[in-house]
Amino acid sequence: MLSFLIWLVGTILAIKAVLEILKMPIGTAGKVICAVVVLCTSWVGLAVYYFYAKDKIVDWFK
Repeated sequence: MLSFLIWLVGTILAIKAVLEILKMPIGTAGKVICAVVVLCTSWVGLAVYYFYAKDKIVDWFK
């Protein structure tokens, strides 16, 4: 039961992160790259996105 809960929280956070990425003012290619990286790297990608990259993605893809 605990592993299901952990998986569910991770899935919800991943969907939330992808929706935030899709709202950013960057090109389509940048959005796709960021979304795929976050989805494919699971918890590590989510942690990097929320703690480091969230505020820097727009600068990276200018």
